[in-house]
Amino acid sequence: MTSEQTNSGEQLERSLIDIAVESWRFSRLFARLVNKLDAGEGSRYVNQIRYFQKKVEESLDASGLKLVNVEGHQFEPGMAASAINIGDFGPDDVLVVEQMVEPIIMGSEGLRKQGTVMLRKVQE
Repeated sequence: MTSEQTNSGEQLERSLIDIAVESWRFSRLFARLVNKLDAGEGSRYVNQIRYFQKKVEESLDASGLKLVNVEGHQFEPGMAASAINIGDFGPDDVLVVEQMVEPIIMGSEGLRKQGTVMLRKVQE
């Protein structure tokens, strides 16, 4: 494979990752809007967003990529996500990922894009 083909392949992957991240953000925004609708009206839109998300995941999978959402998981050093609000907590606090701001993207060779998260302290 020539270096030009390699660069082209890398650019295609970066573009796909960018589209996947923006689609993920859009899906989350759309889901929040649908939750504000009454149940009868919202169910149709919920099915549409699920279909859209499934198509995005299938496209990523065909390229060997996967979206990873760690909401609700305990935050640990070394997690493939940076925390926007890590400075709000002490070193002994037990933290949980409250919200994904950007998803983690994994590929067959490992991490392709680090995620971004908001944390909250576990109440003891």
